[in-house]
Amino acid sequence: MDRRDVLKMIAAATGMALVGGDLWAAGLKSADAGKALFNQADIAFMDEIAETILPKTTTPGAKDAACGAMMAVMVADCYELKYQTVFFDGLKTIKALAKQQFDKDFMQLTAAQKHELLSALDQQAKQAIANPLPHYFTLIKQLTLMVFFTSKVGATEVLRYVAIPGRYDGNLPYKKGDRGWAT
Repeated sequence: MDRRDVLKMIAAATGMALVGGDLWAAGLKSADAGKALFNQADIAFMDEIAETILPKTTTPGAKDAACGAMMAVMVADCYELKYQTVFFDGLKTIKALAKQQFDKDFMQLTAAQKHELLSALDQQAKQAIANPLPHYFTLIKQLTLMVFFTSKVGATEVLRYVAIPGRYDGNLPYKKGDRGWAT
């Protein structure tokens, strides 16, 4: 191998590294890209809805897991446009229902009023099974549960979690009131 071949190989490798790096970097999204569809008020609103669905008791609630921010990322990055539309329309509907029923913004409602409103929507969603698209409250509730129980707070402080579970034992004794397993 002579010096010219070595220089050609170095030039090709360097050129590929520069071009390849630029092409790779162009495909990356920033961590906040999913939040572009939502502003801070929307995230706080989703936090309130999630906290009403999973309130803080002796265990952490949905706000402790910052569910609203992750819900924003999931809707923006993972939902198809038709489901995003159902989700956004649902948020608008919840705001409108709060105004209509209680003459207040949802954020100003008491915990009991929020619970009453969302419980009625939950009943309505259970009856709306014939539609090709899910009811907006079904989407919101499912997303809240998924985000919360896959968060660190939900998996470690609400569910039982063993970082290294060891061997599989499918016949564990269960006592009424035991927490579910995250692992």
